[in-house]
Amino acid sequence: MGRQWLHAKREVANLKKGQVVGKLVKEIMVAAKHGGGDPNGNPRLAAALEKARKASVTRDVIERAIKKGTGVGDDKLVMEHVVFEGYAPHKIPVIVEVFTDNINRTAPEVRVIFRQGQLGVAGSNKFLFDHVGIVEAHREPGAVDIEEAAIEAGADEVAPLGHEENDDIPADRLGARFLTGRANTGAVTKWLLENGWSVTTSELGFVAKNYPSLSDEEAAEVGAFLQALEDHDDVHRVWAAVR
Repeated sequence: MGRQWLHAKREVANLKKGQVVGKLVKEIMVAAKHGGGDPNGNPRLAAALEKARKASVTRDVIERAIKKGTGVGDDKLVMEHVVFEGYAPHKIPVIVEVFTDNINRTAPEVRVIFRQGQLGVAGSNKFLFDHVGIVEAHREPGAVDIEEAAIEAGADEVAPLGHEENDDIPADRLGARFLTGRANTGAVTKWLLENGWSVTTSELGFVAKNYPSLSDEEAAEVGAFLQALEDHDDVHRVWAAVR
């Protein structure tokens, strides 16, 4: 086969990179649409921009995404936010957030993926999750207590967050995930930014209330299902009752 395997590997890597960049650009557009184009007053946009820069998204692409999101110029954002509720294999609750410019294309594609699980109707499993503000951040390790930081920031809960859980957290940094009321997300983000933290995520999301036990084989099946959802270009976030 010569080096054909290497070319195939590069094609897969390039495809994955393109998917990542596409999702980041979409996040920038949506963040700008809902919170404005100034990252200083829009924590969600600021976090999206930081991720985009780390992924080497060009300045021109970022600026066009912000303009499209804020409706500057002729190219305005026309994007529908759709939430699917259902279950992964082994009855694991899942909520899938989609941003699409063509729901008639996206919905059937998501339904096909859910053939490995079970697609529910609106409201069928949201009660199994808490809808909260999620802020993930990191800073240099040292004399910093994340519990004290959470109290000062006004967060309701906090947990350590490492590189193995979120690759946006450098391995040599102190990471944490702060949970707060939805209306308080911006205030928590602002306090962290003003007190030496680098914020990688600032958004509203769903946190499962309970996590069913899975065998290694079952966990692998659930993981493959969730990855199939993540790989869809229009899927923005996948929230599942798995640790």
